[in-house]
Amino acid sequence: MKSKVKTYSIERKQARYGFAFTLPCLLFFAFFSFYPIINAFITSLTNRRAIGRTWEFIGFENYAYLFTKENGGFSLMNSLRATGMFTLGCFIPMVVVSLLLAVLIMQLRKPGHKKFFELSYYIPAVLSSVVAATIWRIMFQPTGLINQMSNFIMFTTGKDYKWLTDNGMLMASTIIVYFWKYIGYFAILFITGLASIPPTIYEAAIVDGSSRWHTFWKITLPLLKPTVMLVSIMAMLQCLKTFSTQYMFVVGGTARKPIDVITMNIFYTGIRNGYLGRASAMSIVLFFIMLFFTYFQFATQKGGDDVEY
Repeated sequence: MKSKVKTYSIERKQARYGFAFTLPCLLFFAFFSFYPIINAFITSLTNRRAIGRTWEFIGFENYAYLFTKENGGFSLMNSLRATGMFTLGCFIPMVVVSLLLAVLIMQLRKPGHKKFFELSYYIPAVLSSVVAATIWRIMFQPTGLINQMSNFIMFTTGKDYKWLTDNGMLMASTIIVYFWKYIGYFAILFITGLASIPPTIYEAAIVDGSSRWHTFWKITLPLLKPTVMLVSIMAMLQCLKTFSTQYMFVVGGTARKPIDVITMNIFYTGIRNGYLGRASAMSIVLFFIMLFFTYFQFATQKGGDDVEY
């Protein structure tokens, strides 16, 4: 009786070695990503405080408290509203403008000009968020550069446009800071996606008489769809978890309530006031919001990859 000898293909051997080499990274990622989420959910079901070792299991009372109590005027609903306004005001312009900047940079013929603009737009992304917020907060002062530019544009003299005192202008100030800091980063991602499109496709479109605008809508955007999805998801998540800009503005003396995004409410509730259970509940709410919008973007951007002109 002949014994059966197991044979493995080269692809299967490579897959086994690949899995063996990536297993430590997967375990590292799982421990430092999933464990905090699970621990936060468990903590959200307790009345745990920062000071004191004893705590009790209270079920979903923290979630009920967040959606029913004002918490001194800084309720979860106010934070959700502030986070939503900030995300809408920053997310869409950031994606659209970064795409336009990338297209304009790719139109430059000299490589040196491309590198110059890429570096110029990317520099703010390297800057620390704390430093960027501090610099802009000084610029938004009544005697600062932004207020002087506003007077110049609006043909006024010595008027205070209340960038740091009016609720609406304060929200706009934080959006401007965030937009300035990350616009170059996402433009670089779009440039990478544009560079991956084969030039022969554009040559064929030119031969067929396609205009630049028609080529952009019918060729560039469909082929750029994976990059658009990546940038849109990253930009949305980046806006939803914003914290440093708002915190530095509040530390500098601005009002907290108009820009009390959910991450800052989590910080004040858990770190300043010591209610770890409530802060964990807010973290779980934010996690599910981010998960929902990520799934929504994947669902809405399925299909439509065909190129036609």
